[in-house]
Amino acid sequence: MRASMGRSPSSSVLFLVWAAAALLLNAALTVQSVPYDYSSSSECLAEPLEAHYGGGVIVNSDFSAGLQGWSAFGYGSVTEGASPTGNKYAVAANRTRPYQSVSQKVYLQNDTHYTLSAWLQVSDRSADVIAVVKTADNFIHAGGVDAKSGCWSILKGGLTPAASGPAELYFESNSTVAIWVDNVSLQPFSKEEWSSHRHAAVKKARKRTVRLRARDAAGNPVPGARVHVRQVRSAFPLGSAMSHEIITNVKYQEWFAKRFTVTTFENEMKWYSTEWTQGHEDYTVPDAMLRFAHSHGIAVRGHNVFWDDPNTQLGWVKALSGDQLRAATANRMRSVMSRYAGKVIAWDVVNENLHFDFFEEKFGAGASAAFYQKAHGMDGSALMSMNDFNTLEQPGDQSGLPSKYLNKLSQIKDAFPGNGIGVRMAIGLEGHFGANPSIPYVRAALDTLSQAGVPIWLTEIDVKPGPDQAYHLEQVLREVYSHPAVHGIVLWTAWHPQGCYVMCLTDDNFNNLPVGDTVDKLIAEWKTSSHVGVADADGHYEAELFHGDYQVTVTHPAAAANSTVVQSLRVDRESDNEYTIHV
Repeated sequence: MRASMGRSPSSSVLFLVWAAAALLLNAALTVQSVPYDYSSSSECLAEPLEAHYGGGVIVNSDFSAGLQGWSAFGYGSVTEGASPTGNKYAVAANRTRPYQSVSQKVYLQNDTHYTLSAWLQVSDRSADVIAVVKTADNFIHAGGVDAKSGCWSILKGGLTPAASGPAELYFESNSTVAIWVDNVSLQPFSKEEWSSHRHAAVKKARKRTVRLRARDAAGNPVPGARVHVRQVRSAFPLGSAMSHEIITNVKYQEWFAKRFTVTTFENEMKWYSTEWTQGHEDYTVPDAMLRFAHSHGIAVRGHNVFWDDPNTQLGWVKALSGDQLRAATANRMRSVMSRYAGKVIAWDVVNENLHFDFFEEKFGAGASAAFYQKAHGMDGSALMSMNDFNTLEQPGDQSGLPSKYLNKLSQIKDAFPGNGIGVRMAIGLEGHFGANPSIPYVRAALDTLSQAGVPIWLTEIDVKPGPDQAYHLEQVLREVYSHPAVHGIVLWTAWHPQGCYVMCLTDDNFNNLPVGDTVDKLIAEWKTSSHVGVADADGHYEAELFHGDYQVTVTHPAAAANSTVVQSLRVDRESDNEYTIHV
């Protein structure tokens, strides 16, 4: 039992002295503004990279001083190991319990975000290794990785302790393998520092400084030209799922269309909605929803072609023989994708294939890869997206670990001719959060997933109800929006008169609830307020703008000139940052 874990009382006095010193060090580190390190790795390396932040509050993070500062956890055995190049690390071997490993005691501060990283290896094949922080009253899962033998994998995670006090970091894994640990880091950040990281990331990833040059017909500068810059549309896709209720509910339509630029149909495009009875297809509802979305310039994600969860399969699908199911899936794919090809921006081709394997059980381990290849052939313009849960939400869910997500993504890509070069893959993360999301873990998981180099979308965000639901939703949205690898956000807030899946943004009269106010606040914050000013002596006017579409109006300062020019601009990462406007 975990309650039996511990150490002899002889170490308690030393720990109290050490904890006091650690508290002072922790406070000192928190006061300073430490930049956040977004680096991670999806590769298994021959030698581990250096510890982030020099190890942070971890003592002897690289084991260069042997096992100083480290102990055996759970009455296990820990020894010092060394590579042929002289790199030192800890080895927890002869393990008989999952929790037996190397550990270090630390002192944690409440209201502080901690980012964690460690390089790990196991003695045989591969095994999940989970970082756990034991506090006075809890065991906190801080992250995990699918570690391998013969090379080093990085575990990147984090936590926010609920209370200040002593804690102990250790690692859990299958008791049949030895765990090798190296270059461990635990870095504290105040919430103010964490927020400053977000602001810096938003400035770099979501904004661009643009210089406008006012010129007359002869190409001369026009000092004092009056400039008005107005944002017409945001470039960052932010939206919500919608339900079929929107087809006939005018209030729902008006509320939705003035806020969102992207949507996912909650259920209406799924197989069980379009072919409830075998051979009788009905696309009346999704067709109408698509018409509404496109009439208001709202992009649509195709959700979904297949769902790997056996509990979502219709009875007639489950009853089919192998050959019959193969024919039925081919028909389903042709039916839905030929109908909506070129009309959706992405396809969730096989939903939740990290956690479930209905089609793999029927067709073999390569089922998902085969579906993705066929889907790409039918709609090569759309993103081919995986879509799964708990990769951000639950550090302890071993099926959803970021490393396992990347492994599955690689399996799908590598099955394409040329290893998927030219195929537009995407990472879809549902984001169904509990009542108290781990914000440091969200950032760390995104860091790891970003190593794939493909667009990351948050596809189904909600937060369980609780007294601080609106606050936690805001923290989640700010975190994912600020991460440079995230390309879009969809909330899972489709409205029904009988209630929403987990989280409604409005009441039944479409008056905002607190979470709806949060969303509206962020939509407004992530847009550029109108800029009004005059060009300088060189005819230049500069403005820092969120990415998006703009209308720029420039008026000649001389009334006699009677010249006003209106020009449209697109501002994004790749666009020009200087524009000449002749007035």
